[in-house]
Amino acid sequence: MYRVFLADDEIWETIGLKKLIEKSGLPIQVIGEAENGIVALEQIEKKKPDILITDIRMPGLNGLELAEEIRKKELELDIIVLSGYAEFEYAKKAMQYGVRDYLLKPVEQEDLNQVMKKVIEKSGKSREGAQESGDNAELENPTVIKQILGEIQNSYTEDITLSNLAEKYNISVSRLSIRMKEKLGMSFTKYLTFRRVQRAKELLADDSLSIEQIAEMVGYRDYFYFIRVFKKATGVSPSVYRRNL
Repeated sequence: MYRVFLADDEIWETIGLKKLIEKSGLPIQVIGEAENGIVALEQIEKKKPDILITDIRMPGLNGLELAEEIRKKELELDIIVLSGYAEFEYAKKAMQYGVRDYLLKPVEQEDLNQVMKKVIEKSGKSREGAQESGDNAELENPTVIKQILGEIQNSYTEDITLSNLAEKYNISVSRLSIRMKEKLGMSFTKYLTFRRVQRAKELLADDSLSIEQIAEMVGYRDYFYFIRVFKKATGVSPSVYRRNL
């Protein structure tokens, strides 16, 4: 049975979604719900669901911010976002945070079933693959580790995630996370941020490049998110850093 957590500040949407899940006939059950992103994150850490269905717009943390925090903490779960037509492009951007899929409001039974089946099938294959292949043994293979590290080094400015790497090499996310931390000296997410910020610093010396261009070049499609990440890492915004060069 797959455990589902719902995050939506509209109570009637949550009630409707629970009914659709109950009628789906799929091996899924709702194990918790929250009306804002901060509470949702706390509950997800405690209850450890397999799947999160979250609205894009919520108080505390919105859906994208919640997804971002989940990936930073390297929590193992599949994320599905809910959005209206007005937020459709916004929902697609969520894919860079490791979001598995999205549902448009109002959610229809057929759409829910289709998305949930895809998530369950993919998750089931991942679990089965990890059990059958013996991912611990795989990760002890120096060649496999070298390949993964090489891919990270060469693709850190691209849309690369720990879950994608785990799926590609048929390894569990948790085991890969542990081994990468051992090899890199920090978590995968922190290392990715470190490399991207270092590259951004180099590019900021080139006045012909706009800060928005630099954000895209180092792997951030969201300009404002890049500014937040850069400021958190360096203590100053990219524009201030450039002026101080």
